[in-house]
Amino acid sequence: MTVIGGRTPVSAVSERPGTTSGGPEGNERLTAATGAVLLVLFAVEGVTILFLGQLLTLHFFIGLLLIGPVCLKIGSTGYRFYRYYTGSPAYRRKGPPAPLLRVLGPPVVASSVAVLGTGVALALLGRGTAGPVPVLLLHKASFVCWAAVMTVHVLAYLWRLPRLIGADLRRRPARHGIAAPQRAARWSLLAVALGGGLAVALAGVHLVAGWSR
Repeated sequence: MTVIGGRTPVSAVSERPGTTSGGPEGNERLTAATGAVLLVLFAVEGVTILFLGQLLTLHFFIGLLLIGPVCLKIGSTGYRFYRYYTGSPAYRRKGPPAPLLRVLGPPVVASSVAVLGTGVALALLGRGTAGPVPVLLLHKASFVCWAAVMTVHVLAYLWRLPRLIGADLRRRPARHGIAAPQRAARWSLLAVALGGGLAVALAGVHLVAGWSR
């Protein structure tokens, strides 16, 4: 590595894993922040299930709002998967998740998409959905599967959230001005995902009328 005037060039710093808060470390922080938001939203959604008669509108609203951050979470984890298996040196050094979590990854994604997809279908079709396999039954079954795999997923990652989110919230001086823009980009992505989910929720919450009658 060439040193000019006793200082390390910016390009050399950017190649070191972890010094820019980008690469696999930045991806991990984005995934953690998105996961924390999802944990809160799913907790609220769980409460609405217990009081569905009184909180049906909120259940619809939160369910639609979840679409944005769930897509971001799938995108961030999928990007890590892609970079690791396409041979990115930084992601190879970071390594894959534990074997059990790798096995649970596809069921977590599939069940999340199934729960949200059947929920949107129910909102669009309204009460009394007909068909060889009722959509409501699929929604309930996918929720049971989702709850089972997500319990293990959350317990495995929950203890990491304070460290990863705290690392982004602490305002440390950025070396050569690199880390701060990447941190801002991560939080901007999360804000866009929430904004997109909010737009979907506001546009579709009126569909609850098809189930309130």
